[in-house]
Amino acid sequence: MKKRYIILILLVAGWIIAEFSLRMRNSDTYSIAKFKSHGIALATRTLHIRDHNLHYVSVGADTMRTIVFVHGSPGSWDAFNGYLLDSALRSRFRMISIDRPGYGYSDYGDVLHLQPGCDVISSFLDSIKNGKSLFLVGHSFGGTIVPVLAADNPNLVSGIVVLAGALDPALEPKEPWCHPLTMVPFRYLIPGALRPANDEEWYLKTDMLQLKEKLSTIRCPVYIMHAANDGIVDVGNVAYMKHTFTHAQVSYTIFPDGGHFIPWNHSAYIMKVLRDL
Repeated sequence: MKKRYIILILLVAGWIIAEFSLRMRNSDTYSIAKFKSHGIALATRTLHIRDHNLHYVSVGADTMRTIVFVHGSPGSWDAFNGYLLDSALRSRFRMISIDRPGYGYSDYGDVLHLQPGCDVISSFLDSIKNGKSLFLVGHSFGGTIVPVLAADNPNLVSGIVVLAGALDPALEPKEPWCHPLTMVPFRYLIPGALRPANDEEWYLKTDMLQLKEKLSTIRCPVYIMHAANDGIVDVGNVAYMKHTFTHAQVSYTIFPDGGHFIPWNHSAYIMKVLRDL
């Protein structure tokens, strides 16, 4: 009997540790100190937009051209730490990285459907505009979002970079466990940020079906990068984007390797593309 209690205690303790360690976020205090150690002033802020809180960080002067980074699922703004630390990028751009709704410190755990989430980010983009060019960079689920933002804000977004983005509904994996794991009590079997990520993945399976007509209205330059061996988001999404972005100037790069994590595995190449925007 004692052995059973010990196993139960260990399981509960393991879940609690996973719940907090997998939230995939660092405190503003920690992040500010980290950037300060590199001689960089990191500004952090949370705005209340459309009845939601959106947390973000920024480096660089407000008078410069802007790059906004949009992370994947799960994740938080610091997925793009290395880009914000890059001196060549900082000399050219104000760089902002956001916690998407439901992640980091943006109403953690409460993700939104695709379009409502994009509406919150669109309002944020409007609040930071400064009359200079504004570019969006999105990885994975962020790569799904930035084309929607470009379509919704044609007079604001100057160009987008899609890194391993998922947009073709036909290529979405079926994942029959997604829906049951969105329901109480089963959703609490998933710890940390993996729980809102599962909710979001389930929403996406229907949300994507509404996108094709909207995506065809994009007119800004689009830079697509994907790895041929991406085991999470099928590289076939590149062909879908090329076919769908009918009014946009599309450039694309398919890496032979790098998997789904090209923002880090091919960061030097991507940073060069961003510097030349």
